Amino acid sequence: MDYDIKDINLAAKGRLRIEWAGMSMAVLKSIRERFSQEQPLKGVRLSACLHVTTETANLARTLKAGGASVVVCASNPLSTQDDVAASLVADDEIPVFAVKGEDHATYYSHILSALKHEPHLTMDDGADLVSSLHFIALRKWDELEPSVSAWGKGLSELDRERFLSNVMGGTEETTTGVIRLRSMEKDGILQFPIISVNDANTKHLFDNRYGTGQSTVDGIIRATNRLLAGSVFVVSGYGWCGRGVATRAKGHGAHVIVCEVNPLRALEAVMDGFQVMPIGRAAPLGDFFCTLTGDMNVIRAEHFMLMKDGAMVSNSGHFDVELDLKGLADASQARRPVREFVEEFTLKNGRRVYLLGEGRLVNLAAAEGHPSSVMDMSFANQALSAEYMAKNHTDLDRKVYPVPAQIDEEIARLKLSSMGIEIDTLTEEQERYLSSWEMGT
Repeated sequence: MDYDIKDINLAAKGRLRIEWAGMSMAVLKSIRERFSQEQPLKGVRLSACLHVTTETANLARTLKAGGASVVVCASNPLSTQDDVAASLVADDEIPVFAVKGEDHATYYSHILSALKHEPHLTMDDGADLVSSLHFIALRKWDELEPSVSAWGKGLSELDRERFLSNVMGGTEETTTGVIRLRSMEKDGILQFPIISVNDANTKHLFDNRYGTGQSTVDGIIRATNRLLAGSVFVVSGYGWCGRGVATRAKGHGAHVIVCEVNPLRALEAVMDGFQVMPIGRAAPLGDFFCTLTGDMNVIRAEHFMLMKDGAMVSNSGHFDVELDLKGLADASQARRPVREFVEEFTLKNGRRVYLLGEGRLVNLAAAEGHPSSVMDMSFANQALSAEYMAKNHTDLDRKVYPVPAQIDEEIARLKLSSMGIEIDTLTEEQERYLSSWEMGT
């Protein structure tokens, strides 16, 4: 079995941590038990480009239990938990290609390893795997990292066509990835159907809001050991992730400022009790900054130059493009690491700005990512969407689809049941009454 991880001897530690996470993932456990019996993914090769965490390990085990041949690579250079990668290889015989802190070339060599699995199903967190696959198929060599490009060019025309025709479909976990895939669909270049797991209510209403909210604040506190109470905390972006971070920062006693470009979301932030203003006005006020927009250069050099001495800057969007890191470097006269996951930039005006987690996902770079109980629902969506795609891909067009409503509702029902919570059911009379309204009678 081929794999590339930091140290196989870390497996024992990873095994216990995976078990600990699994204790809060009752929905995924119930799916794994059914998968073991029914084998809905038997014979399916599945390549997963995800954050290699304890929660992801429980998902990978579930997919394998369903009969899939699974290969895992990292979806972010800093998000891998090396002990978890070791346990997946040693205990579950699942090939993993991921090392925390890997450089750019290694990151894409690992994606190439996942592509060489010739997947029937893809599972993405940011769409790097699917994008690479499409660039190979469309011969967009300049868009690919050199090692991936060289491999693609080495394929014969027949092999390249077979490579792509093998793919039934895929799933995507993140807002950023879905934006990329919908753009590909709009441009007419998406080659197979994708289910947007991110759009499931049992994903974005909980994972994005509660998971990102808690884990991002956790990462900032672990990296800095600074007190949030009494500080000014600036949140760029008021989607579900931004709402979660703003709410958790407020709960810690911070005064929260929200920066938005969407007037409806900005209005919502105002109604939720937050101060709203452009980043240019917020820059001199903030003690902590966090971007969660999915866009690039949200905080730029001119904003860094306005910040007070000692400002802490972080990102919790999927890619490290939300902070203008080149602009920050160019605006600085010196830089040095001062703590793990903290780099000090001394600006040309003499003030110091501190960058957390290299500008990458701070909740995974400096902490452990989302709590397992919320990832239980997200990864239940992944597992059931993979099953749905395997069974129904021939009926689907080359589009981005939402998670089927019945899957979303079933996950909510299973989660409530695992929490020991019962809810009301409609009487026959109530159902008839509602049906009459829906029928227009």
